[in-house]
Amino acid sequence: RYCSVLNHGWTVIARVRMVSLTVDKHLCRRFHSYLKEKVMGKKVKKKDDGAIGEQVVKHEKLKWKDYQKKLKELQAELCALQDWVKRTGQKIIIVFEGRDAAGKGGSIKAITERVSPRVFKVVALPAPTEREKTQMYFQRYFTHFPAAGEIIIFDRSWYNRAGVEHVMGFCTEDEHHEFLRICPFIEQQIVHSGILLFKYWLEVGDKEQERRFKARINDPVRQWKLSPVDLPSRDRWYYYSLASYIMFDAADTEFAPWNIVHSDDKRRARLNLIKHLLSQIPYDFVEKEKVKLPKRSKKFAYDDEASIAGRRFVPEEY
Repeated sequence: RYCSVLNHGWTVIARVRMVSLTVDKHLCRRFHSYLKEKVMGKKVKKKDDGAIGEQVVKHEKLKWKDYQKKLKELQAELCALQDWVKRTGQKIIIVFEGRDAAGKGGSIKAITERVSPRVFKVVALPAPTEREKTQMYFQRYFTHFPAAGEIIIFDRSWYNRAGVEHVMGFCTEDEHHEFLRICPFIEQQIVHSGILLFKYWLEVGDKEQERRFKARINDPVRQWKLSPVDLPSRDRWYYYSLASYIMFDAADTEFAPWNIVHSDDKRRARLNLIKHLLSQIPYDFVEKEKVKLPKRSKKFAYDDEASIAGRRFVPEEY
């Protein structure tokens, strides 16, 4: 229902790029509106930064102390969720997608900071190997799916094909269309197998993404975050916008819906995301026996500190 319009739109944009090194923003906006209204039957609202979507309510910056207090409360709930998952044998998959520099890594860190890595496991796959390129597309992701009592967090996922692979030309148009066709069916089977599947898209504004990229370029401890496809994503902003809208149209289903998180404010985005995730899972608190620390036995006591005297110690310079 949208392929013919999409192909026409890409052709128009491609022709514009042959004339100019930058995409005509007005043309892209008109095509966005046309795609949303004519193909998907929805009206479009413009954000202040020129992106398309719901208006973002501007909040005052959340103070660090308030953020830490609320985050600690939510992390305590995540620990309760962890206990429930271990007791019931529940299997959960959480997919994180979004624009580059949208805050996926920080959100994942906020979730996993206080829980066990044996229960909450993060999967961030590199580019596929030559062997993996010959496999069925979903195959390398299946091997990381959860067993009983596990929560798997995908830091980018099979939706690479709908986003970066499509925009950067790493897959063919036929492969892209086939992915959009089969993805809802695959996810339906995942859900029917008993796995709880949650998908989050972190949406960052144009100006904020630019600010974060510049900060990464100038900060030596964050330069590693810049991948070979990050900087080209700035030039292809509207390409990614179109790709994400088409992805939502194809794979935003009742059994595996997409949840969009405005992430210009990282602190609020993390809190909102974790709170929403917890609200979607019917967990309860697991009663635990009260822990009592035993006293150290004096039997066979000896000077254990003297036994390591003269060994190599790390210099205490701090």
